[in-house]
Amino acid sequence: MNQDEIYLEKDGHLGWIRFNRPDVRNAMTWHMYDRLEALANEVEADDDIKVVVFRGVGGEAFVAGTDIRQFTDFSSGADGVDYEVRIDRVVERVERIAKPTVALLEGFCVGGGATIALACDFRYATPALKFGAPIARTLGNCLSIANISRLVDLLGVARTKEVLMLGTLADADTALSAGLVNALHPAETIEAAVRQVAERLTQNAPLTLNAVKEAVRRTQAHRRLPAEGGEDLIRSCYGSQDFRNAVRSFLDKTPHQWRGN
Repeated sequence: MNQDEIYLEKDGHLGWIRFNRPDVRNAMTWHMYDRLEALANEVEADDDIKVVVFRGVGGEAFVAGTDIRQFTDFSSGADGVDYEVRIDRVVERVERIAKPTVALLEGFCVGGGATIALACDFRYATPALKFGAPIARTLGNCLSIANISRLVDLLGVARTKEVLMLGTLADADTALSAGLVNALHPAETIEAAVRQVAERLTQNAPLTLNAVKEAVRRTQAHRRLPAEGGEDLIRSCYGSQDFRNAVRSFLDKTPHQWRGN
């Protein structure tokens, strides 16, 4: 078994990028984000790979966000801005892979995991899917403008507010009805179903696939505010005492009371 926290597995014309920390629901470390960016470059440069599939190891989660321990050294709003810039860079690199990308979603797809899935072209899920970013209930932080835009594009305004403000995790049926996922499949058959879609994509005209993908990406990007358009909001959340206290409470598994400062 591969021991890397994130790794690429080539299978014919398919490249499988696997998130591999099943003991913590594949929560992302800084190293994993850096490695994901490097793997995006690698699969794009590999002419043998025609389609890229992302999947979490273990069956319990795709990715359950960023490992909260990564936030213990944050001391100011600037740390939050730097973090969100980093996440934006990695997620945009996934979005820009010049080949079809598919996210296979089992169980929790939360926070940073949700943004990675949103950057893929196709999403297929099991009935166990739990999708969202419950930051209003957990850490009191804030997503970047780009990632909120991705949510609005796929969930709509009302459901985006529900997910982010109520901290609701969308279930599989909700995700399907909203168009967030393309189809649902039982856990026992989802790999075969995703493989069938991926293999079908390998048979289609690669220049057309890339043109469609890039045209859609440019359309979405044109509607988004520049990154700095949300930095004041990020600073206000990550720079707060609420955020620092919530991180400690989350890790200590103790109750936390929001104070709004």
